[in-house]
Amino acid sequence: MVLLLGPSTFFSGGRRRIRELRIAVAGDASTGKSTLIAAMASGSYSESVPPLLPPTRLPHNLFNDSVPLILIDTPSSLDKQGTRNEELKQADAVVLTYDCEERATFERLSSYWLPELRRLEVKAPVVVVGCKLDLRDDSRLVSLESFTSQIMQQFKEVVTCIECSAATMYQVPEVFYFAQKSVLHPVDPLFDYERNALTDRCVRALRRIFVICDQDMDGALNDEELNEYQVRCFNAPLQPSEIARVKRLIEQKVPEGVNYTGLTFPGFIYIHNMYLKKGSTETFWTVLRKFGYDNNLKLRDDCLPVPSKKAPDQSVELTSEAIEFLNGTFRLLDTDKDRSLCPAEVDKLFNTAPESPWNDAPYKDATEKTSMGYASLKGFLSQWALMTLLDPTLSLANLIYIGYSGNPATALQVTRRRSADRKKQTTERNVFQCYVLGSKNAGKSALLNSFLERPFSDSYTPTTVEQYAANVVELIGGTRKTLILCEIPEDGVSKFLSNQNCLAACDVALFVYDSSDEHSWRKSRDLLERVVRKGELTGYRVPCLLIAAKDDLTPHPRALLDSVKVAQQLGIEVPIHVSMKLDDSSYVYQKIVKAAEHPHLNIPESETAKKRKQQQQFFYQSLMFALVGAAVAAFGLSVSRARAIKKSSVT
Repeated sequence: MVLLLGPSTFFSGGRRRIRELRIAVAGDASTGKSTLIAAMASGSYSESVPPLLPPTRLPHNLFNDSVPLILIDTPSSLDKQGTRNEELKQADAVVLTYDCEERATFERLSSYWLPELRRLEVKAPVVVVGCKLDLRDDSRLVSLESFTSQIMQQFKEVVTCIECSAATMYQVPEVFYFAQKSVLHPVDPLFDYERNALTDRCVRALRRIFVICDQDMDGALNDEELNEYQVRCFNAPLQPSEIARVKRLIEQKVPEGVNYTGLTFPGFIYIHNMYLKKGSTETFWTVLRKFGYDNNLKLRDDCLPVPSKKAPDQSVELTSEAIEFLNGTFRLLDTDKDRSLCPAEVDKLFNTAPESPWNDAPYKDATEKTSMGYASLKGFLSQWALMTLLDPTLSLANLIYIGYSGNPATALQVTRRRSADRKKQTTERNVFQCYVLGSKNAGKSALLNSFLERPFSDSYTPTTVEQYAANVVELIGGTRKTLILCEIPEDGVSKFLSNQNCLAACDVALFVYDSSDEHSWRKSRDLLERVVRKGELTGYRVPCLLIAAKDDLTPHPRALLDSVKVAQQLGIEVPIHVSMKLDDSSYVYQKIVKAAEHPHLNIPESETAKKRKQQQQFFYQSLMFALVGAAVAAFGLSVSRARAIKKSSVT
């Protein structure tokens, strides 16, 4: 629709706020770098330009975006290569120059300069600029069209190629306009040149915008909705005749882009494709930024009011309002009413997000699925709980992507500190995180799989990275809590414990061992002792439970006796015997949740801690006796003085 409006609408608000842009100008010696910068700064040509200029700041109102530009002249000499490289790394955009009169300087772009930028891992967009156009000898023409198409195909970071002349001021402002535009209004996130189509992430963003604007949810934007979109993005309404003209244009090009109700999504896509074809990336980005998108086509941080944790032993959970929204969303997606979501329905859920957040670790395969591989409601809600716990920003962003229309600030909540829970001997937390430790082949993964109601398997594959399993546990009385099990691989325990706050987010620590294998028990006992010491050193003491797995096998006598003895010495519950093979593990998860709900119990205490506590108690008792003795002495002295005063007054 903005196609009908003037260019003044291209730069109306909603874009990412940028204080200034640094544009580094680099290239071979004597290709015109300094002269180009001087001409841009002064608006005229000068023959006496220093070989290296200091940083040059251009006024913010030079271009319509009102962002100041700082032009950085870089040295060409080898002895100052380090300085040049640092400037290139810090640049928001890079201008690479060549001499239009010297073909060798152009060839050096692909043989040296562009590979060098990649070697330095410079991520900034590049504008290739031919200088000294006025001096070019047409008989030895280095044609822009002949060479730039090849260089742009080989180096995708090159966004524009342009020729200019500082002597005549021909296209000098355009050089830095394109450099600025490549940062503020980049094309690459929007358009895939290989497919000659909008990128998948761009289409997803436009679909979300379309859904938001389609307030009556009929799959088309009527005239009123089109006008609201127009005003929101460009602060200017469309006349009825203009809307009719736009519809006729779309109907001619994309018949399915318009129906009897209004503009359909294919038509909406066509309009934004037209922006790109006309070079109006500013218009495209104005729309995207009005709806909160950054240059990566993700919601900006200022659109995501995630509540901040004040201490490491706090966690973030979904509020009841957000959970109610997710329950309703599940019901809407479950069109066949089978109480589960097939992969296609889950994909549909996230087709307005940059990508599905659950396709990769740690979320993939981390929740319960039906025998058909579909997501149950418990699995669906558990997945959201897991994502909120591990990455609250990602969780909130995806809530907004899929249509959460409430106040984003009320979607998440920060829990009370776990240390405060232990003092109060209760918790209000609805999501519990449990770390699962133990030796290899002890049964840790089987415990996680059983939690997700997956069939037992005798085959063993060692765990090499942290694995998660999240599910809802129903307690006596109908109360439901979400339990998240995190398996720590044996080889990763040392790295895990090296983190000072590793136990801060833990509600319960499980130590799994093969009850038929003494070595497995010893390993778990060692891990338990290390965790206990870590908790006492850091102040993050956690409830601990021993899980005697593989109870279908004959228990090792020493492991059986020693495990009970250790539990009694540490003051925790005796080992919980379980066999995933016999499918008798369901009660274990209720015990884990019960331990989490009583955070002051099952906290092991080492001998060192017991002695320290005894010494402290002795010290406090001694101090109390001393204070009482001093008080008695003071009282006695007061009484003696009172008697002496009374006696002297009588005499």
